[in-house]
Order: sequence, then C-alpha cells, then structure tokens
Amino acid sequence: MAVRAGEAADAGATAGFVEINLKALPERQARKRNFMNQALLDKIESEQFRKTPVDFGVGDSVKVHTKVVEGDKERIQIFSGVVIGRRGRGLNSTFTVRRISYGEGVERVFPVHSPRVDKVEVERKGSVRRAKLTYLRKRLGKGATLVKEKEGRTTAAVPAAK
Repeated sequence: MAVRAGEAADAGATAGFVEINLKALPERQARKRNFMNQALLDKIESEQFRKTPVDFGVGDSVKVHTKVVEGDKERIQIFSGVVIGRRGRGLNSTFTVRRISYGEGVERVFPVHSPRVDKVEVERKGSVRRAKLTYLRKRLGKGATLVKEKEGRTTAAVPAAK
C-alpha cells in the first residue's frame, strides 16, 4: 500500500484516495502513457513554433530585431553582432549573439521561437569550423568581431598540357 506524505506507515486505509504505483504498471502500459504524453506535448509545442523559419548559422553577423514594451508603447530594438553559438532542440532552442559595445563585450541569448524576436536579419555569412565560438571572448578589438566570410566556390581554369 502506498502511503501519502505526512502519514504514519501503519495508518489505516486512505480515505477516498486512489493511488497508482507506476512501478506496478506493466512496462508496456507505462511506455504507452509516456508516448501519449509526449504526443500531447508535441501537439501543444507545434502551435508555438515560428511561422517563418530563421536561416542563419554560427559565425554569421546578424541583426536581431526584438520587440520591447515601454509602458503602453511597443517598439523594435536592434541588437547586432556575431552568432557565437546555438543550442537546444525544438521550442527550447536558443542562440547567443556577441558584440563589442564601448570596448566591452556584450552577449545576449535569444530564444529562436520567441514572439519577442521579430526577425533575424543576416548581414554577412561567416565561414567557421566550430559549433561554438567561445574563443572570441578572449579576443580584443577587430579580432573579436572578425569572422571569415563565406566565399563562393570558383572553378579555376586548368591550364592545358602541351
């Protein structure tokens, strides 16, 4: 018999409570219950996703347009910088943008699917070989914002052998 918190173990039967011991359920029923819960959560989550997907990657220079509420007015504030990382999956995914403001490094973490993020505008595509650009934190000056631009592949003319 399962005992509620705060009751003595040798107390009588619980009055009007039906307690389910999940460990006593067969494994198949427990798995089915978890699957049903996950399906319900996925359905609720799907309504919250951003309608237009954002297409940017780590190393890109972006302008993030965020909605800011001041009193009864709402305005758009722009935060521009380099994307130094993305994390998460689904609705919980976020990205970190870093910029240098008055000689001080400033980082902000934005949820990808937040209604407060109006749009993410890519200024320049960056070519990086890392998933997280935490090494930019140690750099100063122009080196902290400099990420190589992606170059389109050019086909070089092969000299004819004679």
